[in-house]
Formats: sequence, C-alpha cells, structure tokens
Amino acid sequence: MKTFIVTLFLIMASTPILAQNALEAELKELSKEKWQWMADKNVEELNKLFHKDAQFVHMGGAWGTDRELAIIESGGIWYKQADIHEVTIDIIGEDTAIVLNRITLLAEVGGNEVTNPFMVTEVYKMIDGSWKLANLSFVKLMERPGN
Repeated sequence: MKTFIVTLFLIMASTPILAQNALEAELKELSKEKWQWMADKNVEELNKLFHKDAQFVHMGGAWGTDRELAIIESGGIWYKQADIHEVTIDIIGEDTAIVLNRITLLAEVGGNEVTNPFMVTEVYKMIDGSWKLANLSFVKLMERPGN
C-alpha cells in the first residue's frame, strides 16, 4: 500500500511538469513552423497565426499585422532561412507564452541578401484554443570575433 501511495504521489507531482514540457514542445514547434512559413512566404498560414493587432519590431521600424503580411508576400523582406541556435520558453499563466530564439537570419531586404545574428522575442496568447502571435521583435546581437 505504501508503494502505491508513493507512486500515486509521484505521478500527481509530475503531471504539471509533463504538461509544461508538452506545452513548451508545442510552442517550440509552432515557432519553428512560423520561420518556415516566413521563408516560404506562406501568408495564408501566417495570417492564421498572427493576431490581427500584433506588432512587429524590426531594425528598420515597427508596424502591425497587415503591413508585415504585405511585406512578406511582396518579398520586401524575404526571411530565407533562420538557423535556430537556442530556444527558451516562458509560460505565464495559462494563456501567455514568451519564446526567445537566438538565430542567424539569412534574409533578402530590398533586393540585398544579408545575414544577421538576432535574439527574437515572440509573444503568444492563447485565444479560442489556439496560439496567436501578438508580438515579434528582432534585436540584433553584437557578436564578438571568434564567437
């Protein structure tokens, strides 16, 4: 009986951790898919993901969802490839998540191909059973030689 009680306690204690890990894995995969949709200029999927009032912060300015989708669709910024080096996820409550991606981004901006190291912050909000991207912010990292 004692073994059963201990086992039951361990299962109950680990359930929130397992749920948290599953949620983090879901968000990590969603973020990865987002990078691919951006590379593919798949504005249909991105439109489903982006909250209608989302904000996007880039090196050249900040704007809302409609402009971001138009820029992606036109190729004004073509997110060709995001090499993801590190991902951290923080869950706040039951409906908000912050995903940090340290990436090297190969992009085409105004017809010029550029590569930059970024820390990208993604803020997601659970709305009607699905995650919506509320904010995407790029911060260019200052890399030291040899890093």
